[in-house]
Amino acid sequence: MIDLHRSASAPPPTAGVWRLLAWRAAQQRRLVVLGVLVGVVNVGTQAAAPWVLGQAVDDGLELGVSGPLLTWCAILLGLWAVRAVSGVVAHRLDVANWVRAALGTIEVTGDAVARNGEAVRREMSTGEIVATVASDAPRIAEVFAFVGRFLGSIIAYLAVAAILLSASTTLGTAVLLGIPLVAGVLALVVRPLQARQAEHREQNGRLTTLGSDTVSGLRILRGIGGEAAFVRRYRDQSRRVQAAGVQVARTQSLLDALQALLPGLFLVGVIWYGARLAITGEIEPGQLVAFYGYAAFLTEPLAAATQGVQILTRARIAAKRVLRVIGLPGEMTTAAAPRPLPSQPADLHDPASGLRVSPGADIALVSADPDETAAIATRLGRLRPESTSARYGGVPLAEAALDEVRSRIVVSEATPTLFSGILAAELDVRDHATQAQVLGAMHTADADDVLDSLPGGLAGYLPEKGRSLSGGQRQRVALARALLTEAEVLVLVEPTSAVDAHTEARIARRLRTARAGRTTVIVSASPLVLDQVEQVVLVQEGRVVASGRHHQFMQDAERAARGELAGEAAHTAIAYRRIVSRSVDDSPAETPGTRPAHASDATDTADTAFPHEPQEVR
Repeated sequence: MIDLHRSASAPPPTAGVWRLLAWRAAQQRRLVVLGVLVGVVNVGTQAAAPWVLGQAVDDGLELGVSGPLLTWCAILLGLWAVRAVSGVVAHRLDVANWVRAALGTIEVTGDAVARNGEAVRREMSTGEIVATVASDAPRIAEVFAFVGRFLGSIIAYLAVAAILLSASTTLGTAVLLGIPLVAGVLALVVRPLQARQAEHREQNGRLTTLGSDTVSGLRILRGIGGEAAFVRRYRDQSRRVQAAGVQVARTQSLLDALQALLPGLFLVGVIWYGARLAITGEIEPGQLVAFYGYAAFLTEPLAAATQGVQILTRARIAAKRVLRVIGLPGEMTTAAAPRPLPSQPADLHDPASGLRVSPGADIALVSADPDETAAIATRLGRLRPESTSARYGGVPLAEAALDEVRSRIVVSEATPTLFSGILAAELDVRDHATQAQVLGAMHTADADDVLDSLPGGLAGYLPEKGRSLSGGQRQRVALARALLTEAEVLVLVEPTSAVDAHTEARIARRLRTARAGRTTVIVSASPLVLDQVEQVVLVQEGRVVASGRHHQFMQDAERAARGELAGEAAHTAIAYRRIVSRSVDDSPAETPGTRPAHASDATDTADTAFPHEPQEVR
């Protein structure tokens, strides 16, 4: 069985089109070699048939029905039998080469997008990336589907050339010079075709981008009355694509017509000249038949050469598009000699803010400016290159292997993306969870209603970006997905901002239980969440200024309001209460009523610290 799913063993080169194609061939060299060998056999049987037929004609004219004639007929029958079998095998290998090359190109493109998402998004539109996967990868794959037949034709052409020259120098030279001449004329049409194909590809990419953006923002466009304007823009761009396509079709039709006309004229000339040689006795009748067969056969290499030029032209354009994606410099790279992270859970330290999180801590980050705490979260997970890197067990994350960082520290951002597919598979991104674990994560995230609303539950199909779900449901599904990573350190940015108060309270309680004993950092200003964590860290102007328990902060704010607490501690407590109160006021619109006031936990005896320097959070 042919393996179509073998992953690339080496990163693709980005220096040029031909290096990329050569690398792709090396990745599937076994299939390519088999395709070429079988292609040579298949075309070779066609090349041998005219010579065998010519021998049969000469022996038949001279000896009549005889043993030699029957032998040549049997050989001819065997050649066609081999051609039939090799044709089936060659076709299967061509398809296998096409599938392997297409999937391999899509794989490296997807890897580049996943690895350099931010850089790709800045340089290319969504439509261009979609077109690269949907259109350019198959174009590149055509090269490998055709390579066996193309090289087989070239080898057969050289073999036939030797036979023709040995039989008749004059006619052989005419045939061998005529084929390249016809191919040269056809090549003149290819260059304008290449330019027009590139223009059509560019316009089609813009149309895909416009369509994707319009569909994604359709609800917004309807809300602001802009739907008609975007429909007009889409129609205008569609007409540009149509015009570019018509230009391609005109050039392509000319090329197709010349492909039929020129080889036909060439064949007529060869037969006319060969017949004159046969009449004068310079060649035998059987040789004339063989020459006709060779001339007819050589139109196949001619057609293959012309088709090969077209395929390489399209592949060259497509490969440039792929190189544009995979050649973008990555923002996140692994050091040449990465340092290993500690084998056991360790302190997570962000020097830029002064935050230090001990193993197994359950904390929340609070700030009047959400961007400040979100920036800390991205540094903790090394989501973006930073001048000051977070450290895990004293090892700078920038010096560790990126894969190891991602496997041990997971950051779920405030606006997570859901992917289309079976719900259970999209939740279990590390392919290790049992069904019970998936259901447990959904329960912790209070996303059981998603299972009820999605036909098939966990086996149901989640549409692109989870559009069939509400905003709160998408957020809870993303939280369940983050929980299922079983990360050593889990950083959650505003994980409950889109849900109502009752749901948020349940999630906060369940989250504390589900992550017990493992490090969890939550970026949130919701009192329902803050009341459940072991420690709250207050951030001002990007620096940690205080840490303690939520209820203690609130009690100190009350004391400060009564004049029982003064100084920096009073100022900090009042600032904290102001942030939390604003969070209550800004609760989601679907929240049924106001958030309930929090009673202090009388059993909690933890002290609140208001240090001048950031303290370690334990």
